[in-house]
Amino acid sequence: MKGKIIIFSAPSGSGKSTIINFLMQQNLNLAFSISATSRPPRGTEQHGIEYFFLSPEEFRQRIDRGEFLEYEEVYKDRYYGTLKEQVEKQLEQGQNVVLDVDVKGGCNIKKYYGDRALSVFIQPPSVEALRQRLIGRGTDSPEVIEDRIARAEYELSFADKFDTVVVNDDLEKAQQEALRILKDFLNE
Repeated sequence: MKGKIIIFSAPSGSGKSTIINFLMQQNLNLAFSISATSRPPRGTEQHGIEYFFLSPEEFRQRIDRGEFLEYEEVYKDRYYGTLKEQVEKQLEQGQNVVLDVDVKGGCNIKKYYGDRALSVFIQPPSVEALRQRLIGRGTDSPEVIEDRIARAEYELSFADKFDTVVVNDDLEKAQQEALRILKDFLNE
């Protein structure tokens, strides 16, 4: 039995990673897609485990051959992307593949897989709540926070392009809602 695709997108600070990590522990046969990157491995990272490490040139060649579901050049020669071949391999193994991608990547993957994919947008209760979460983390300068807020406002404009929106104003409630949505989709 082939697996299904679950796509998650959200502005930074929306609680997406926390919700995904909760879902990964719920015995739903979920597996993360392994992304490709042109950055070098960090620490003990291994090719094919954390990422597929490609040279910038190899990454560009694969883009030209149409091998990516989505990709982004984050900085000059620093690419990240999702290889079609890797996702297909995981689906063939019966895994339900979880993709944590930006809004444009999420829309592209949904378009490619259609009904085999569920796209979920995790939304903060408000931009002001998001700002308070980012400040509360204590990890970013005020300038970085304002950049993230500006990006979040842009990303929020994509919410209606997703199959479903989970508003994270209460983490436990958002986790349970996401769990119900995933179970319904996986049982279709």
